Amino acid sequence: MRGPVSVLLAYLIGGIPFGLLIVRLMTGSDVRTGGSGNIGATNVLRTAGPKAGILTLLLDAAKGWLAVWAAHKLSGGSVLWMSSAAVAVLLGHVFPAWLRFRGGKAVASFIGAFGYLCPAPLLAVLLIFVIVVAWTRHLSLGSITAAGLFPVACWMILHPEWPVLIASAAAAVLIVWRHRGNIQRIRDGNERVFRFGRTSL
Repeated sequence: MRGPVSVLLAYLIGGIPFGLLIVRLMTGSDVRTGGSGNIGATNVLRTAGPKAGILTLLLDAAKGWLAVWAAHKLSGGSVLWMSSAAVAVLLGHVFPAWLRFRGGKAVASFIGAFGYLCPAPLLAVLLIFVIVVAWTRHLSLGSITAAGLFPVACWMILHPEWPVLIASAAAAVLIVWRHRGNIQRIRDGNERVFRFGRTSL
């Protein structure tokens, strides 16, 4: 029973809306009414400034790490349940029960979860993320590219057990799907460029 419990716990941890809570505490506003309406670190950065954005990024990544760590401890190190928890924490962030299943895009939680589960491939795609963002100034394009290449990086670097490979593919599909609006804006040429600061609320 500990394996399934760890997955349920991961989903509940993923659903903690740190971005919403931080912006409300720091500004008294609802982050969902500004910018893109998203509760993730990028929209928090745009609407509430660097301090709130960085704090959201760190806490969202931490909940991903915590979820997989907890699964490791509860399941005795089972790769199956750790991999399942990695996907569950992302689903919790994207579809949080506390917010009527309307959450963020799960990039930071992805970093935390897979930073625990398979750090080497994650570091490889984070390098690609940095290069893409530096070149295009589109955080979304960097996220889409890094997530899409992540299963390939896992396979090439680790040749992991099948649960890890399936979890990496599921995470990639989820993140790219959550960025479908960004993909359309990139095609239309009106995607926001990255600026490290507050733009509007």
